[in-house]
Amino acid sequence: MKVLGIVVAIIVLLLAAAWLKLRGPDIPYETLEAKYGNEASRFVDLPGGFHVHYQDDGDPALPLLVLLHGFGDSYTSWEGWVAALKGKFHIISLDFPGHGLTRAPEGYAISGDGLADFVDAFAGQLALPKFAVAGNSMGGGVAWKLAVRHPQRVSALILADAAGFPNEKPPGETPLAFKILRYRLGRALLRNIDNRPLIDEGLKTDVYDKSIITPALVDRWADFQRAPGHRAILMSVNIGGLNQATPTVLGAINVPTLVLHGDEDPLIEPASGAKFAAAIPGAKLVTYPHVGHLPQIEIPQRSAADVGEFLQSVH
Repeated sequence: MKVLGIVVAIIVLLLAAAWLKLRGPDIPYETLEAKYGNEASRFVDLPGGFHVHYQDDGDPALPLLVLLHGFGDSYTSWEGWVAALKGKFHIISLDFPGHGLTRAPEGYAISGDGLADFVDAFAGQLALPKFAVAGNSMGGGVAWKLAVRHPQRVSALILADAAGFPNEKPPGETPLAFKILRYRLGRALLRNIDNRPLIDEGLKTDVYDKSIITPALVDRWADFQRAPGHRAILMSVNIGGLNQATPTVLGAINVPTLVLHGDEDPLIEPASGAKFAAAIPGAKLVTYPHVGHLPQIEIPQRSAADVGEFLQSVH
């Protein structure tokens, strides 16, 4: 019994040490804003307790382009596009609730419809003119839902590896974080630890060229996810609930549409891009060889050039 007690004590000590190493306390918003905010940072309050961060770049007299990031990401996802396009467009890069520097009320849960309505409320609060909207992954799902639910807002639509259709076959690789998210106990664990190792693994799974996932990029993702309340909101997501696209629903979209998709996307299969292009009237499809799930990060200049050419042709 004495030996068993010693073994149990050692196991408890090891578990406690592992927890102390893994736990990640919140990082105050003030600290994050001082570290990541810049001259383009703006904030606006929305009804319901949202303190929304966005980046405002380019001349407001130019045509407006609103950029919507994916799950766990932030406005920083679009830095390459902003640098390439802000001379031709007024660009707003928005942080969703529970992401980046945007504060959301306790208990907020992510849904595609809810985020589309959030973008509509944001546009109304700022009295934005009709705009082109581009989104990647979850943000792409929000972009097409915005075009369906609030068509008066949208002048053009750009979908980059957008969520909407379930994969016809299981993904070739699934990041460990998404596997853990399937289980209640896993979600509880992710709410309290520093998820940097999972973020690093997940991002390197997402892209074709792993070398573009730098330590600084991973640090930024991890810091934003440790903002107060963010991990709880991220754990609220229903991944399957974002897959609600049908030809009938998408067929109601009547704005010029560009669909971009990496042909090495391990999360959302390339066939999904073709489905969007087939379902949305007049949509144009561009596929990128040797590109994964994040074309705005993997090939920012090339994908931005395609977006700029498309928008100039429809404005």
